[in-house]
Amino acid sequence: MQQNEHYVLGVLQEGGLLTRQQIDGARSRLNGEPGVLDVLFNDGALSEVDVSRALAAQAHMDWIDISTMIIPPQVINEIRGEDARRFKVIPVAFGESGLVVAVGNPLDIDTIDSLSFLLQRELELVCTSPKKIREALIKYYGTADEAADVLQKELGQDIDLGLDFGDGGEALPIDEADAPIVRLVSMLLIEAHRVGASDIHLEPMDKKFRVRFRIDGVLQEMQSPPKRLQSAIISRLKIMTGSISIAEKRLPQDGRIQVRIKKNPIDLRVSTMPTNHGESMVLRILDKSSLKLGLPELGFLSDDQETFERLIRLPDGILLVTGPTGSGKTTTLYACLNYINKPDRKIITVEEPIEYQMSGINQVQVNSEIGMTFPAALRSMLRQAPNIIMVGEIRDLETASIATNASLTGHLVFSTLHTNDAPSSVARLIDLGVQPFLVASSVRAVAAQRLVRRLCNKCKQPGELTDTELRALHIEPGQLSDAQVMKPVGCELCRHIGYKGRMGIFEIFVIDDEVRHMINKRTSTFILRQKARALGMRTLREDGVRKVLAGLTSADEVISMTVGDVS
Repeated sequence: MQQNEHYVLGVLQEGGLLTRQQIDGARSRLNGEPGVLDVLFNDGALSEVDVSRALAAQAHMDWIDISTMIIPPQVINEIRGEDARRFKVIPVAFGESGLVVAVGNPLDIDTIDSLSFLLQRELELVCTSPKKIREALIKYYGTADEAADVLQKELGQDIDLGLDFGDGGEALPIDEADAPIVRLVSMLLIEAHRVGASDIHLEPMDKKFRVRFRIDGVLQEMQSPPKRLQSAIISRLKIMTGSISIAEKRLPQDGRIQVRIKKNPIDLRVSTMPTNHGESMVLRILDKSSLKLGLPELGFLSDDQETFERLIRLPDGILLVTGPTGSGKTTTLYACLNYINKPDRKIITVEEPIEYQMSGINQVQVNSEIGMTFPAALRSMLRQAPNIIMVGEIRDLETASIATNASLTGHLVFSTLHTNDAPSSVARLIDLGVQPFLVASSVRAVAAQRLVRRLCNKCKQPGELTDTELRALHIEPGQLSDAQVMKPVGCELCRHIGYKGRMGIFEIFVIDDEVRHMINKRTSTFILRQKARALGMRTLREDGVRKVLAGLTSADEVISMTVGDVS
Protein backbone atom coordinates (compact mmCIF):
# COMPACT_ATOMS: atom_id res chain seq x y z
CA MET A 1 0.00 0.00 0.00
CA GLN A 2 3.07 2.23 0.28
CA GLN A 3 3.13 3.28 -3.39
CA ASN A 4 -0.48 4.50 -3.01
CA GLU A 5 0.15 6.23 0.32
CA HIS A 6 -0.55 9.73 -0.97
CA TYR A 7 -3.93 8.59 -2.31
CA VAL A 8 -4.74 6.70 0.89
CA LEU A 9 -3.92 9.71 3.06
CA GLY A 10 -6.20 11.82 0.86
CA VAL A 11 -9.05 9.32 1.30
CA LEU A 12 -8.55 9.28 5.08
CA GLN A 13 -8.45 13.05 5.28
CA GLU A 14 -11.56 13.38 3.12
CA GLY A 15 -13.34 10.84 5.35
CA GLY A 16 -12.50 12.84 8.49
CA LEU A 17 -10.20 10.19 9.96
CA LEU A 18 -7.11 12.40 9.72
CA THR A 19 -6.32 16.12 9.67
CA ARG A 20 -3.67 17.89 7.62
CA GLN A 21 -1.83 18.70 10.86
CA GLN A 22 -1.65 14.99 11.81
CA ILE A 23 -0.31 14.07 8.38
CA ASP A 24 2.33 16.85 8.38
CA GLY A 25 3.35 16.00 11.93
CA ALA A 26 3.78 12.33 11.08
CA ARG A 27 5.76 13.17 7.93
CA SER A 28 8.15 15.33 9.95
CA ARG A 29 8.80 12.39 12.30
CA LEU A 30 9.49 9.62 9.80
CA ASN A 31 12.88 8.80 11.36
CA GLY A 32 13.46 5.74 9.24
CA GLU A 33 9.86 4.51 9.33
CA PRO A 34 8.72 3.10 5.95
CA GLY A 35 5.95 5.65 5.60
CA VAL A 36 3.59 8.17 7.14
CA LEU A 37 0.93 5.52 7.74
CA ASP A 38 3.34 3.48 9.88
CA VAL A 39 4.07 6.51 12.04
CA LEU A 40 0.33 7.07 12.50
CA PHE A 41 -0.15 3.37 13.35
CA ASN A 42 2.60 3.56 15.98
CA ASP A 43 1.10 6.74 17.45
CA GLY A 44 -2.29 5.05 17.78
CA ALA A 45 -3.90 7.78 15.66
CA LEU A 46 -4.95 5.23 13.09
CA SER A 47 -5.45 1.47 12.72
CA GLU A 48 -5.34 -0.96 9.81
CA VAL A 49 -9.09 -1.48 10.21
CA ASP A 50 -9.69 2.28 9.83
CA VAL A 51 -7.67 2.35 6.63
CA SER A 52 -9.23 -0.76 5.11
CA ARG A 53 -12.76 0.42 5.94
CA ALA A 54 -12.11 3.80 4.32
CA LEU A 55 -10.62 2.21 1.19
CA ALA A 56 -13.48 -0.27 0.97
CA ALA A 57 -16.00 2.57 1.08
CA GLN A 58 -14.02 4.47 -1.58
CA ALA A 59 -13.98 1.38 -3.81
CA HIS A 60 -17.71 0.70 -3.17
CA MET A 61 -16.75 -2.62 -1.62
CA ASP A 62 -18.25 -4.32 1.47
CA TRP A 63 -15.98 -4.55 4.51
CA ILE A 64 -16.13 -7.74 6.62
CA ASP A 65 -14.39 -9.05 9.72
CA ILE A 66 -13.19 -12.50 8.63
CA SER A 67 -11.84 -13.25 12.12
CA THR A 68 -15.43 -13.77 13.33
CA MET A 69 -16.36 -16.07 10.45
CA ILE A 70 -16.25 -19.84 10.08
CA ILE A 71 -15.22 -20.43 6.48
CA PRO A 72 -16.21 -23.91 5.23
CA PRO A 73 -13.41 -26.15 3.95
CA GLN A 74 -15.06 -26.46 0.53
CA VAL A 75 -14.70 -22.69 0.12
CA ILE A 76 -11.09 -22.59 1.37
CA ASN A 77 -10.18 -25.37 -1.06
CA GLU A 78 -11.18 -23.18 -4.00
CA ILE A 79 -7.78 -21.42 -3.73
CA ARG A 80 -4.54 -23.30 -3.12
CA GLY A 81 -2.54 -22.28 -0.06
CA GLU A 82 0.46 -21.07 -2.06
CA ASP A 83 -1.78 -18.92 -4.28
CA ALA A 84 -3.65 -17.46 -1.31
CA ARG A 85 -0.34 -16.53 0.34
CA ARG A 86 1.08 -15.06 -2.88
CA PHE A 87 -1.95 -12.89 -3.62
CA LYS A 88 -2.73 -12.24 0.10
CA VAL A 89 -6.41 -13.17 -0.23
CA ILE A 90 -8.90 -15.45 1.55
CA PRO A 91 -11.94 -17.06 -0.12
CA VAL A 92 -14.93 -16.58 2.20
CA ALA A 93 -18.09 -17.83 0.45
CA PHE A 94 -19.80 -18.78 -2.79
CA GLY A 95 -21.61 -15.74 -4.19
CA GLU A 96 -24.35 -15.38 -6.77
CA SER A 97 -21.96 -14.55 -9.60
CA GLY A 98 -18.68 -16.05 -8.41
CA LEU A 99 -16.33 -16.82 -5.55
CA VAL A 100 -16.39 -14.20 -2.77
CA VAL A 101 -12.78 -13.30 -1.95
CA ALA A 102 -11.55 -11.05 0.86
CA VAL A 103 -8.64 -8.73 -0.02
CA GLY A 104 -6.59 -6.49 2.20
CA ASN A 105 -5.78 -3.87 -0.43
CA PRO A 106 -8.65 -3.00 -2.79
CA LEU A 107 -6.31 -0.66 -4.71
CA ASP A 108 -4.16 -3.52 -6.02
CA ILE A 109 -6.17 -4.13 -9.18
CA ASP A 110 -3.34 -5.97 -11.00
CA THR A 111 -3.12 -8.64 -8.29
CA ILE A 112 -6.89 -9.09 -8.28
CA ASP A 113 -6.97 -9.45 -12.08
CA SER A 114 -4.10 -11.95 -11.94
CA LEU A 115 -5.95 -14.08 -9.40
CA SER A 116 -9.13 -14.03 -11.48
CA PHE A 117 -7.14 -15.10 -14.55
CA LEU A 118 -5.42 -17.89 -12.59
CA LEU A 119 -8.69 -19.27 -11.24
CA GLN A 120 -10.52 -18.76 -14.55
CA ARG A 121 -13.64 -17.59 -12.77
CA GLU A 122 -15.50 -14.45 -11.74
CA LEU A 123 -14.66 -13.03 -8.31
CA GLU A 124 -16.83 -11.02 -5.94
CA LEU A 125 -14.53 -8.89 -3.79
CA VAL A 126 -14.94 -7.84 -0.19
CA CYS A 127 -12.40 -6.00 1.92
CA THR A 128 -10.86 -6.68 5.32
CA SER A 129 -7.73 -5.51 7.12
CA PRO A 130 -4.32 -6.87 5.98
CA LYS A 131 -3.70 -8.12 9.54
CA LYS A 132 -6.85 -10.23 9.45
CA ILE A 133 -5.77 -11.60 6.06
CA ARG A 134 -2.39 -12.62 7.52
CA GLU A 135 -4.01 -14.32 10.50
CA ALA A 136 -6.56 -16.13 8.30
CA LEU A 137 -3.78 -17.38 5.99
CA ILE A 138 -2.15 -19.02 9.01
CA LYS A 139 -5.45 -20.28 10.40
CA TYR A 140 -6.67 -21.89 7.19
CA TYR A 141 -3.48 -22.66 5.27
CA GLY A 142 -0.77 -22.83 7.94
CA THR A 143 0.66 -25.65 10.03
CA ALA A 144 -0.72 -26.71 13.41
CA ASP A 145 2.14 -24.88 15.13
CA GLU A 146 1.50 -21.66 13.19
CA ALA A 147 -2.21 -21.82 14.01
CA ALA A 148 -1.41 -22.36 17.68
CA ASP A 149 0.94 -19.35 17.60
CA VAL A 150 -1.87 -17.14 16.32
CA LEU A 151 -4.15 -18.50 19.04
CA GLN A 152 -1.56 -17.80 21.72
CA LYS A 153 -1.25 -14.20 20.54
CA GLU A 154 -5.03 -13.74 20.44
CA LEU A 155 -5.66 -15.20 23.89
CA GLY A 156 -3.25 -13.13 25.95
CA GLN A 157 -4.40 -13.31 29.58
CA ASP A 158 -8.10 -13.37 28.78
CA ILE A 159 -8.54 -17.12 28.62
CA ASP A 160 -7.48 -19.56 31.31
CA LEU A 161 -7.56 -23.18 30.23
CA GLY A 162 -7.12 -24.43 33.84
CA LEU A 163 -7.63 -28.08 32.92
CA ASP A 164 -8.80 -30.44 35.66
CA PHE A 165 -7.75 -33.98 34.81
CA GLY A 166 -10.20 -36.66 35.90
CA ASP A 167 -11.26 -35.98 39.49
CA GLY A 168 -9.35 -32.72 39.80
CA GLY A 169 -5.78 -34.00 40.05
CA GLU A 170 -2.78 -32.01 38.94
CA ALA A 171 -2.19 -31.49 35.24
CA LEU A 172 0.25 -33.90 33.67
CA PRO A 173 3.61 -32.51 32.50
CA ILE A 174 3.70 -31.64 28.81
CA ASP A 175 6.55 -32.93 26.70
CA GLU A 176 8.08 -30.20 24.53
CA ALA A 177 7.46 -32.29 21.41
CA ASP A 178 3.74 -32.49 22.27
CA ALA A 179 3.31 -28.75 22.82
CA PRO A 180 1.91 -27.99 19.31
CA ILE A 181 -0.75 -30.71 19.73
CA VAL A 182 -1.66 -29.44 23.20
CA ARG A 183 -2.07 -25.93 21.87
CA LEU A 184 -4.02 -27.12 18.82
CA VAL A 185 -6.47 -29.04 21.02
CA SER A 186 -6.84 -25.99 23.27
CA MET A 187 -7.60 -23.88 20.21
CA LEU A 188 -10.25 -26.39 19.12
CA LEU A 189 -12.03 -26.20 22.48
CA ILE A 190 -11.86 -22.42 22.69
CA GLU A 191 -13.10 -21.94 19.12
CA ALA A 192 -16.03 -24.31 19.77
CA HIS A 193 -16.99 -22.34 22.87
CA ARG A 194 -16.58 -19.00 21.09
CA VAL A 195 -19.01 -19.89 18.30
CA GLY A 196 -21.52 -21.46 20.71
CA ALA A 197 -21.16 -25.08 19.59
CA SER A 198 -22.98 -27.75 21.59
CA ASP A 199 -20.92 -30.67 20.25
CA ILE A 200 -17.51 -31.27 18.69
CA HIS A 201 -17.35 -34.24 16.31
CA LEU A 202 -13.89 -35.64 15.45
CA GLU A 203 -14.36 -38.19 12.69
CA PRO A 204 -11.60 -40.17 10.95
CA MET A 205 -12.26 -40.53 7.23
CA ASP A 206 -10.27 -42.45 4.62
CA LYS A 207 -8.01 -39.54 3.62
CA LYS A 208 -8.80 -36.82 6.13
CA PHE A 209 -9.61 -36.17 9.76
CA ARG A 210 -12.97 -34.37 9.71
CA VAL A 211 -13.89 -31.85 12.42
CA ARG A 212 -17.48 -30.66 12.74
CA PHE A 213 -19.18 -28.36 15.25
CA ARG A 214 -22.89 -28.61 16.01
CA ILE A 215 -24.05 -24.99 16.15
CA ASP A 216 -27.72 -24.27 16.89
CA GLY A 217 -28.50 -27.92 16.19
CA VAL A 218 -26.85 -28.02 12.75
CA LEU A 219 -23.49 -29.67 12.04
CA GLN A 220 -20.98 -27.39 10.32
CA GLU A 221 -17.70 -28.68 8.95
CA MET A 222 -14.60 -26.87 10.15
CA GLN A 223 -11.11 -26.65 8.72
CA SER A 224 -9.69 -30.14 9.23
CA PRO A 225 -6.32 -30.76 10.92
CA PRO A 226 -3.82 -32.84 8.91
CA LYS A 227 -4.71 -36.54 8.86
CA ARG A 228 -1.31 -37.39 10.38
CA LEU A 229 -2.32 -35.58 13.61
CA GLN A 230 -5.44 -37.71 14.10
CA SER A 231 -4.00 -40.14 16.67
CA ALA A 232 -2.15 -37.40 18.56
CA ILE A 233 -5.29 -35.24 18.92
CA ILE A 234 -7.45 -38.16 20.08
CA SER A 235 -4.75 -39.25 22.55
CA ARG A 236 -4.42 -35.72 23.95
CA LEU A 237 -8.17 -35.52 24.61
CA LYS A 238 -8.12 -38.96 26.23
CA ILE A 239 -5.34 -37.81 28.56
CA MET A 240 -7.37 -34.72 29.48
CA THR A 241 -10.24 -36.89 30.73
CA GLY A 242 -7.94 -38.70 33.16
CA SER A 243 -10.13 -41.80 32.88
CA ILE A 244 -10.10 -43.00 29.27
CA SER A 245 -7.37 -45.50 28.37
CA ILE A 246 -5.03 -44.39 25.59
CA ALA A 247 -4.08 -47.98 24.82
CA GLU A 248 -7.66 -49.22 24.34
CA LYS A 249 -8.81 -48.47 20.81
CA ARG A 250 -11.11 -51.43 20.21
CA LEU A 251 -13.96 -50.60 22.62
CA PRO A 252 -16.18 -47.53 23.16
CA GLN A 253 -15.17 -45.40 26.16
CA ASP A 254 -16.67 -42.46 28.03
CA GLY A 255 -15.09 -39.70 30.11
CA ARG A 256 -15.32 -36.11 31.18
CA ILE A 257 -13.13 -33.01 30.81
CA GLN A 258 -13.45 -29.89 32.97
CA VAL A 259 -11.95 -26.65 31.67
CA ARG A 260 -12.28 -22.94 32.29
CA ILE A 261 -12.67 -20.61 29.31
CA LYS A 262 -12.70 -16.89 30.05
CA LYS A 263 -13.16 -17.94 33.69
CA ASN A 264 -16.38 -19.79 32.81
CA PRO A 265 -16.48 -23.43 33.98
CA ILE A 266 -17.19 -25.72 31.03
CA ASP A 267 -17.82 -29.47 31.23
CA LEU A 268 -17.20 -31.69 28.22
CA ARG A 269 -18.73 -35.16 28.04
CA VAL A 270 -16.41 -37.31 25.94
CA SER A 271 -17.41 -40.42 24.00
CA THR A 272 -15.14 -42.53 21.80
CA MET A 273 -16.09 -45.28 19.36
CA PRO A 274 -13.88 -47.42 17.10
CA THR A 275 -14.55 -47.07 13.34
CA ASN A 276 -12.90 -48.57 10.29
CA HIS A 277 -10.56 -45.57 9.90
CA GLY A 278 -9.74 -45.01 13.58
CA GLU A 279 -11.46 -43.79 16.72
CA SER A 280 -14.34 -41.36 16.34
CA MET A 281 -14.76 -38.94 19.26
CA VAL A 282 -17.65 -36.67 20.22
CA LEU A 283 -17.34 -33.99 22.90
CA ARG A 284 -20.61 -32.58 24.24
CA ILE A 285 -20.11 -29.07 25.63
CA LEU A 286 -22.11 -28.32 28.77
CA ASP A 287 -22.02 -24.58 29.41
CA LYS A 288 -23.43 -23.81 32.84
CA SER A 289 -24.61 -20.39 31.69
CA SER A 290 -27.71 -22.14 30.29
CA LEU A 291 -28.78 -22.75 33.89
CA LYS A 292 -29.65 -19.07 34.12
CA LEU A 293 -32.29 -19.36 31.42
CA GLY A 294 -35.76 -18.30 32.46
CA LEU A 295 -38.99 -19.54 30.94
CA PRO A 296 -39.22 -16.64 28.42
CA GLU A 297 -35.70 -17.44 27.15
CA LEU A 298 -36.79 -21.04 26.48
CA GLY A 299 -39.27 -19.75 23.92
CA PHE A 300 -42.58 -19.66 25.79
CA LEU A 301 -44.98 -17.01 24.58
CA SER A 302 -46.88 -15.17 27.30
CA ASP A 303 -49.99 -17.40 27.48
CA ASP A 304 -48.03 -20.67 27.45
CA GLN A 305 -45.62 -19.24 30.01
CA GLU A 306 -48.52 -18.40 32.31
CA THR A 307 -49.89 -21.96 31.95
CA PHE A 308 -46.47 -23.51 32.56
CA GLU A 309 -45.76 -21.36 35.61
CA ARG A 310 -49.10 -22.42 37.08
CA LEU A 311 -48.29 -26.09 36.47
CA ILE A 312 -44.84 -26.05 38.07
CA ARG A 313 -46.26 -24.37 41.18
CA LEU A 314 -48.65 -27.28 41.82
CA PRO A 315 -48.15 -29.01 45.18
CA ASP A 316 -48.09 -32.56 43.78
CA GLY A 317 -48.44 -34.68 40.67
CA ILE A 318 -46.20 -35.53 37.72
CA LEU A 319 -45.15 -33.02 35.07
CA LEU A 320 -43.57 -34.70 32.03
CA VAL A 321 -41.44 -33.13 29.32
CA THR A 322 -41.23 -35.22 26.16
CA GLY A 323 -39.36 -35.18 22.89
CA PRO A 324 -36.49 -36.87 21.06
CA THR A 325 -32.86 -36.72 22.14
CA GLY A 326 -31.48 -33.21 21.73
CA SER A 327 -34.83 -31.44 21.93
CA GLY A 328 -33.90 -29.47 25.07
CA LYS A 329 -35.87 -31.48 27.65
CA THR A 330 -33.12 -31.34 30.30
CA THR A 331 -32.67 -27.58 29.85
CA THR A 332 -36.42 -27.07 30.32
CA LEU A 333 -36.43 -29.16 33.51
CA TYR A 334 -33.45 -27.24 34.92
CA ALA A 335 -35.18 -23.95 34.11
CA CYS A 336 -38.26 -25.19 35.99
CA LEU A 337 -36.17 -26.16 39.02
CA ASN A 338 -34.37 -22.85 38.89
CA TYR A 339 -37.73 -21.05 38.87
CA ILE A 340 -39.10 -22.90 41.95
CA ASN A 341 -35.80 -23.28 43.83
CA LYS A 342 -36.62 -21.47 47.08
CA PRO A 343 -35.17 -21.89 50.61
CA ASP A 344 -38.49 -23.26 51.92
CA ARG A 345 -38.51 -26.21 49.48
CA LYS A 346 -36.35 -29.30 49.42
CA ILE A 347 -35.52 -30.43 45.89
CA ILE A 348 -33.76 -33.71 45.05
CA THR A 349 -32.84 -34.90 41.56
CA VAL A 350 -31.68 -38.29 40.32
CA GLU A 351 -29.78 -38.09 37.04
CA GLU A 352 -27.61 -40.13 34.72
CA PRO A 353 -25.36 -38.25 34.45
CA ILE A 354 -25.53 -34.99 36.44
CA GLU A 355 -25.07 -32.56 33.56
CA TYR A 356 -25.16 -29.30 35.53
CA GLN A 357 -24.57 -28.68 39.20
CA MET A 358 -27.17 -26.38 40.74
CA SER A 359 -26.81 -24.47 43.98
CA GLY A 360 -29.38 -25.30 46.65
CA ILE A 361 -30.48 -28.60 45.07
CA ASN A 362 -29.55 -32.12 46.18
CA GLN A 363 -28.41 -33.99 43.06
CA VAL A 364 -27.91 -37.76 42.99
CA GLN A 365 -25.77 -39.52 40.38
CA VAL A 366 -26.95 -42.91 39.12
CA ASN A 367 -24.25 -45.59 39.22
CA SER A 368 -25.58 -48.97 38.10
CA GLU A 369 -22.24 -50.71 38.75
CA ILE A 370 -22.69 -50.37 42.51
CA GLY A 371 -26.47 -50.78 42.53
CA MET A 372 -27.38 -47.08 42.57
CA THR A 373 -30.08 -47.36 39.92
CA PHE A 374 -32.96 -44.96 39.28
CA PRO A 375 -35.41 -47.04 41.40
CA ALA A 376 -32.87 -47.47 44.23
CA ALA A 377 -32.13 -43.74 44.27
CA LEU A 378 -35.84 -42.87 44.17
CA ARG A 379 -36.66 -45.13 47.11
CA SER A 380 -33.92 -43.48 49.18
CA MET A 381 -34.97 -39.99 48.08
CA LEU A 382 -38.48 -40.44 49.42
CA ARG A 383 -37.04 -41.09 52.90
CA GLN A 384 -35.32 -37.68 52.65
CA ALA A 385 -38.72 -35.91 52.81
CA PRO A 386 -38.36 -33.78 49.66
CA ASN A 387 -41.02 -31.43 48.35
CA ILE A 388 -39.96 -31.73 44.71
CA ILE A 389 -38.31 -34.62 42.86
CA MET A 390 -36.74 -34.62 39.41
CA VAL A 391 -36.15 -37.98 37.70
CA GLY A 392 -33.85 -37.65 34.69
CA GLU A 393 -35.90 -40.08 32.63
CA ILE A 394 -38.64 -42.67 33.19
CA ARG A 395 -37.27 -45.74 31.45
CA ASP A 396 -38.94 -48.76 33.08
CA LEU A 397 -41.95 -49.87 35.11
CA GLU A 398 -40.15 -49.74 38.48
CA THR A 399 -39.06 -46.12 38.00
CA ALA A 400 -42.50 -45.15 36.68
CA SER A 401 -44.26 -46.86 39.61
CA ILE A 402 -42.13 -45.16 42.26
CA ALA A 403 -42.52 -41.77 40.56
CA THR A 404 -46.30 -42.30 40.38
CA ASN A 405 -46.55 -43.31 44.04
CA ALA A 406 -44.40 -40.33 45.03
CA SER A 407 -46.75 -37.95 43.22
CA LEU A 408 -49.76 -39.54 44.95
CA THR A 409 -48.17 -39.06 48.38
CA GLY A 410 -47.80 -35.31 48.05
CA HIS A 411 -44.62 -34.83 45.99
CA LEU A 412 -44.25 -32.79 42.80
CA VAL A 413 -42.32 -34.94 40.29
CA PHE A 414 -40.59 -33.70 37.13
CA SER A 415 -39.36 -36.18 34.54
CA THR A 416 -38.87 -36.84 30.83
CA LEU A 417 -40.10 -39.42 28.33
CA HIS A 418 -39.17 -40.17 24.75
CA THR A 419 -42.39 -39.68 22.78
CA ASN A 420 -43.14 -37.70 19.64
CA ASP A 421 -46.02 -35.66 21.06
CA ALA A 422 -47.69 -34.94 24.38
CA PRO A 423 -50.78 -37.21 24.25
CA SER A 424 -48.58 -40.23 23.34
CA SER A 425 -47.04 -40.08 26.81
CA VAL A 426 -50.17 -41.62 28.29
CA ALA A 427 -49.89 -44.69 26.05
CA ARG A 428 -46.14 -44.87 26.75
CA LEU A 429 -46.66 -45.06 30.53
CA ILE A 430 -49.40 -47.67 30.14
CA ASP A 431 -47.11 -49.68 27.82
CA LEU A 432 -44.47 -49.64 30.56
CA GLY A 433 -47.03 -51.34 32.82
CA VAL A 434 -48.48 -48.45 34.86
CA GLN A 435 -52.19 -48.94 35.49
CA PRO A 436 -54.38 -46.41 33.62
CA PHE A 437 -56.06 -45.22 36.85
CA LEU A 438 -52.60 -44.40 38.28
CA VAL A 439 -51.64 -42.47 35.15
CA ALA A 440 -54.92 -40.56 35.24
CA SER A 441 -54.63 -39.62 38.91
CA SER A 442 -50.91 -38.74 38.97
CA VAL A 443 -50.01 -36.98 35.70
CA ARG A 444 -50.98 -33.32 35.79
CA ALA A 445 -49.65 -32.23 32.39
CA VAL A 446 -47.30 -33.20 29.55
CA ALA A 447 -45.22 -30.73 27.56
CA ALA A 448 -43.78 -31.92 24.24
CA GLN A 449 -41.09 -29.76 22.69
CA ARG A 450 -38.70 -29.28 19.79
CA LEU A 451 -35.93 -26.77 19.18
CA VAL A 452 -35.91 -24.38 16.21
CA ARG A 453 -33.29 -21.81 15.32
CA ARG A 454 -33.96 -18.16 16.12
CA LEU A 455 -33.62 -15.62 13.34
CA CYS A 456 -30.65 -13.33 13.92
CA ASN A 457 -32.02 -10.10 15.41
CA LYS A 458 -29.31 -8.02 13.76
CA CYS A 459 -29.84 -8.99 10.13
CA LYS A 460 -33.32 -10.50 9.75
CA GLN A 461 -35.50 -8.67 7.25
CA PRO A 462 -39.23 -8.62 6.46
CA GLY A 463 -40.22 -11.41 4.11
CA GLU A 464 -43.21 -13.23 2.71
CA LEU A 465 -44.35 -16.83 2.95
CA THR A 466 -44.58 -18.83 -0.26
CA ASP A 467 -47.76 -20.60 -1.30
CA THR A 468 -46.11 -23.92 -0.44
CA GLU A 469 -45.26 -22.71 3.09
CA LEU A 470 -48.76 -21.32 3.60
CA ARG A 471 -50.28 -24.67 2.64
CA ALA A 472 -47.81 -26.70 4.73
CA LEU A 473 -48.44 -24.59 7.83
CA HIS A 474 -52.22 -24.21 7.22
CA ILE A 475 -51.97 -20.43 7.50
CA GLU A 476 -55.11 -18.54 6.51
CA PRO A 477 -54.85 -15.15 4.75
CA GLY A 478 -56.49 -13.47 7.75
CA GLN A 479 -53.60 -14.52 10.00
CA LEU A 480 -51.17 -12.49 7.87
CA SER A 481 -52.91 -9.14 8.43
CA ASP A 482 -50.95 -8.25 11.57
CA ALA A 483 -48.08 -10.73 11.14
CA GLN A 484 -44.39 -9.79 11.16
CA VAL A 485 -42.92 -12.51 8.97
CA MET A 486 -39.14 -12.25 8.74
CA LYS A 487 -36.52 -14.06 6.65
CA PRO A 488 -32.88 -14.99 7.38
CA VAL A 489 -30.21 -12.86 5.72
CA GLY A 490 -26.80 -13.39 7.32
CA CYS A 491 -24.26 -11.08 8.94
CA GLU A 492 -21.01 -11.20 10.92
CA LEU A 493 -22.86 -11.74 14.22
CA CYS A 494 -24.54 -14.96 13.01
CA ARG A 495 -21.57 -16.08 10.87
CA HIS A 496 -23.57 -15.31 7.70
CA ILE A 497 -26.09 -18.06 8.44
CA GLY A 498 -29.10 -15.90 9.32
CA TYR A 499 -29.82 -17.68 12.62
CA LYS A 500 -28.43 -17.05 16.10
CA GLY A 501 -29.41 -19.31 19.00
CA ARG A 502 -32.39 -21.62 19.41
CA MET A 503 -35.80 -21.54 21.04
CA GLY A 504 -38.43 -24.11 21.92
CA ILE A 505 -41.79 -24.76 20.35
CA PHE A 506 -44.21 -26.43 22.74
CA GLU A 507 -47.33 -28.58 22.94
CA ILE A 508 -48.83 -28.40 26.44
CA PHE A 509 -51.38 -31.14 27.26
CA VAL A 510 -53.15 -30.29 30.53
CA ILE A 511 -55.02 -33.28 31.96
CA ASP A 512 -58.41 -32.35 33.42
CA ASP A 513 -61.20 -34.50 34.88
CA GLU A 514 -62.71 -35.28 31.49
CA VAL A 515 -59.37 -36.44 30.10
CA ARG A 516 -58.75 -38.51 33.26
CA HIS A 517 -62.01 -40.33 32.64
CA MET A 518 -60.92 -41.06 29.06
CA ILE A 519 -57.53 -42.39 30.25
CA ASN A 520 -59.29 -44.71 32.71
CA LYS A 521 -61.27 -46.12 29.79
CA ARG A 522 -58.00 -46.70 27.85
CA THR A 523 -59.05 -44.29 25.12
CA SER A 524 -56.71 -44.34 22.11
CA THR A 525 -54.00 -41.72 21.64
CA PHE A 526 -55.74 -40.47 18.50
CA ILE A 527 -58.97 -39.71 20.40
CA LEU A 528 -57.03 -38.22 23.32
CA ARG A 529 -55.25 -35.90 20.91
CA GLN A 530 -58.53 -34.80 19.34
CA LYS A 531 -59.96 -34.10 22.81
CA ALA A 532 -56.85 -32.16 23.87
CA ARG A 533 -57.12 -29.96 20.79
CA ALA A 534 -60.81 -29.40 21.45
CA LEU A 535 -59.86 -28.22 24.95
CA GLY A 536 -57.41 -25.70 23.49
CA MET A 537 -54.10 -27.52 23.20
CA ARG A 538 -51.90 -26.05 20.48
CA THR A 539 -49.81 -28.57 18.57
CA LEU A 540 -46.07 -28.21 18.03
CA ARG A 541 -46.66 -26.97 14.50
CA GLU A 542 -49.33 -24.49 15.58
CA ASP A 543 -47.01 -23.04 18.23
CA GLY A 544 -44.28 -22.88 15.58
CA VAL A 545 -46.64 -20.97 13.27
CA ARG A 546 -47.23 -18.38 15.99
CA LYS A 547 -43.47 -17.84 16.23
CA VAL A 548 -43.13 -17.59 12.45
CA LEU A 549 -45.86 -14.93 12.34
CA ALA A 550 -44.14 -13.11 15.22
CA GLY A 551 -40.87 -12.96 13.26
CA LEU A 552 -38.95 -15.14 15.72
CA THR A 553 -38.10 -18.06 13.40
CA SER A 554 -38.62 -19.10 9.79
CA ALA A 555 -41.21 -21.32 8.14
CA ASP A 556 -38.44 -23.67 6.97
CA GLU A 557 -37.40 -24.32 10.57
CA VAL A 558 -40.91 -25.13 11.76
CA ILE A 559 -41.69 -27.36 8.78
CA SER A 560 -38.43 -29.29 9.17
CA MET A 561 -38.87 -29.85 12.94
CA THR A 562 -42.59 -30.75 13.08
CA VAL A 563 -44.96 -33.07 11.26
CA GLY A 564 -48.30 -32.08 9.86
CA ASP A 565 -51.07 -32.00 12.43
CA VAL A 566 -53.61 -34.81 12.41
CA SER A 567 -57.15 -33.52 12.80
